Amino acid sequence: MTNPLVTCLDMEGVVAPEIWLAVADHFKVQDLKMTTRDIPDYDELMQKRLLVLREHGITLQNIREIVEGLSPLEGATQFLAWLRERSQVIILSDTYYEFVSPLMKQLNYPTIFCHSLEVDKDGFISQYHLRMPDQKRHAVQALKNIGFRVIAAGDSYNDISMLKEADAGIFFCPPETIQGEFPQFPVTRTYEEFQKQLAHAGGFAR
Repeated sequence: MTNPLVTCLDMEGVVAPEIWLAVADHFKVQDLKMTTRDIPDYDELMQKRLLVLREHGITLQNIREIVEGLSPLEGATQFLAWLRERSQVIILSDTYYEFVSPLMKQLNYPTIFCHSLEVDKDGFISQYHLRMPDQKRHAVQALKNIGFRVIAAGDSYNDISMLKEADAGIFFCPPETIQGEFPQFPVTRTYEEFQKQLAHAGGFAR
């Protein structure tokens, strides 16, 4: 008997734009353009972000308003619909429940595991709270422990541990630097290529 399949996807860069880059562009704050593609240490990255947000007077509400104006990546909604007909799908993201819901609505509410924020009386993000460290790898590990096969896909340093833990790992539009560091993962750059790799890894029809 073949174990049932779950596909775990990163969100930003895979089905949605980078939220922090959108915030950086809107407020013209270069320091907010740092992502997990640039800084592998997530705590270091978030602490820098929180300082920059406060320095520039950017509140959680400001970020929510920007996210409400974003759309999924072109073709992402159709891609997710295609994948959900063939596999159960979970979004594993290091984003935050407090501002991600407008994008989830546009993607027809896929299941998403992410983190939470703490906000002070002035509306500034004062702290972030991880559900657990290295949550993507632990989620994949837990799914395997209860009898699922798991495919994982992402594009950044914070996706590497889940790609390694999964039965099959796939890159979607990674930077060349990350691609060069981890050549064991096949690279896809369009949803058509992505579907081919997923179908091959999952053993289902395109």
